[in-house]
Amino acid sequence: MSIGRIIRHLLQHHWRRRRDFPPAVLARIEQAIKAGEATHSGEVRFVVEGALDGAPLFRDQPARERALDVFSHLRIWDTADNNGVLIYLLLADHDVEVVADRGINAKVGAEGWETICKEMEADFRAGDFERGVIKGVTAVSRELATHFPKARGGANELPDAPVVM
Repeated sequence: MSIGRIIRHLLQHHWRRRRDFPPAVLARIEQAIKAGEATHSGEVRFVVEGALDGAPLFRDQPARERALDVFSHLRIWDTADNNGVLIYLLLADHDVEVVADRGINAKVGAEGWETICKEMEADFRAGDFERGVIKGVTAVSRELATHFPKARGGANELPDAPVVM
């Protein structure tokens, strides 16, 4: 367990998350998710977490493992075509993770998701979180549209609103 990581997470206050993701930005991210989902039958969720606390922090839970927990908790795996995708951002660690259900993951693979993460991280390093997230949502939607194009009358299985933790 890294003492530096613990300090970074303990000092990461909700103000930063609110500063980087005010309601107007969250609304634009939600609109990007809705627009993307109009082109495919998959489900995209975006979650931003300022910092870990309690057991996850003191267990030294990596961002990837936390993203898997969130993926499960939000039941993103529970889509009819196994094509749910989570974009998870842990601000205190400056880490973005994409977790995809087996249907879409078999088609895109870890390398494809990592490419999307790296493109998002470039915008994050420049301080443009909104642009990075929207680029990520657009890239994920492009992959879903390629492999799971929109079928007539397909239902929206999961909420489109970003989750702030």
